[in-house]
Amino acid sequence: MTAARQERKSPHGRAVLAAPVLVLGLVLGLAATPGGAATTERVVINRYTGVAIDGFDPVAYFVDAKPIRGRAEFELRSGGAAWRFQNEGNRSAFAAAPEVYMPQFGGYDPMSLARGAAAPGDPALWLIARQRLYLFYSVEERAAFARDPDAAIDAAERQWPKVRETLVRD
Repeated sequence: MTAARQERKSPHGRAVLAAPVLVLGLVLGLAATPGGAATTERVVINRYTGVAIDGFDPVAYFVDAKPIRGRAEFELRSGGAAWRFQNEGNRSAFAAAPEVYMPQFGGYDPMSLARGAAAPGDPALWLIARQRLYLFYSVEERAAFARDPDAAIDAAERQWPKVRETLVRD
């Protein structure tokens, strides 16, 4: 099984390879057990709008296998940020279990965290591992994570408490 790849621009203007990540997860054999990576009140938000992950619906990554922009009329505040959803069902699912749908490490790139730095993830660059959502700063970071997600998650979890303390509080 292979994933079709198309180059496109991310919301941040970077070229990315768009591939259905759930398919990548199957190809790469990512773990299918719940992960222990931390969700957090330190969520990557747009400082001008207060919206998490650039307004993308975090539940859509799981149910639609792609990033989909949420709508303002389906907004919910959680974890210090406003989250947007494409429909009421996704908003309800998130409200019932934000720790399942919220990007791990608040949307910071786990590969950067593993090196002791905080880099915000791009909502267009994502993978699901251990049944949790991870966002990445670059295509290269996502590829490195995909080679050994368990080791990457473990390394990021070790560094996260120290890195989290360096983040500026709003």
